[in-house]
Amino acid sequence: MIRTRVSELLGVEYPIVQAPMGWIARAQLASAVSNAGGLGIIETSSGELDAVRGEIARMRTLTDKPFGVNIAQAFVRDPDIVKFVIDQGVKFVTTSAGDPTKYCAQLKDAGLTVFHVVPSLSAALKAVEAGVDGLVVEGGEGGGFKNPREVASMVLLPLVCSKVGVPVIAAGGVTCGRTMSAAFALGAEGVQLGTRMVSAKESPVHQNWKDAILEARETDTVFLNRFGPGPALRALRTEKTSRLEKDPGPSIMAEFGKATDLYFGGDMESSIALSGQVAGRIDEVKPVAQILGEMVEEFHATVAEMARRHGRVPA
Repeated sequence: MIRTRVSELLGVEYPIVQAPMGWIARAQLASAVSNAGGLGIIETSSGELDAVRGEIARMRTLTDKPFGVNIAQAFVRDPDIVKFVIDQGVKFVTTSAGDPTKYCAQLKDAGLTVFHVVPSLSAALKAVEAGVDGLVVEGGEGGGFKNPREVASMVLLPLVCSKVGVPVIAAGGVTCGRTMSAAFALGAEGVQLGTRMVSAKESPVHQNWKDAILEARETDTVFLNRFGPGPALRALRTEKTSRLEKDPGPSIMAEFGKATDLYFGGDMESSIALSGQVAGRIDEVKPVAQILGEMVEEFHATVAEMARRHGRVPA
């Protein structure tokens, strides 16, 4: 085990969380993560709550381990979303893309553990004041929807950890045991994997997307829509996103088109393939259990080697 406040709060063997990516973070992938000792999360950002309900039910047939649900506030505007999540009987929820004060009290009153995703120190302090149990601190190198004034994890993570007392999960740039140990050195007590999970064997996305991640260099993502309107985001470089990098148009969200044509049809130009810079370090599709197993082994080996090489010599 890797025992931290995060692993204890979540009831998992390893404080490794799978990111709640729309359409991707469903039972097939999330159950593999939970069964491997981490924490799988079911998404709501697709807005398909009937399908999500079915995925949560399926999750319980695939694993008896803990799992969570994400509430992506900007994308799920159902006024009954909190009741929906509570009714599913889950014990852990992450809230993101919105105000942490909106749902925190209701969720905690129902007995759920609540972490909020934050991209800055001010957002972290607001979430702590709202009463969250912990934070997912998301560096600007990560994929997906971002703060337009992105801050890299090397700066953001130790800054937030120095100012708050709640446990922190690091997101952005994490893909292996070395990056996990680096996140811990900066103050985190858990990590979240996004791009690494998109490319996992159990990920439901089309092989074309996985292949694009495997072929990507560390420079092959683009940061889109920095000046709005609408959200900024980081995605894989394609012909479409290279064009949008220079001219995002009046609505970046409209450029997603029919996202499922990319996600499951493999048409890389039909939508926007969200991805972090860490795609440049991923060169093989692996089963989730292998990813987590290798990650934990390398984490322990890295920490031990650092202590051996750089530890204080007894007087």
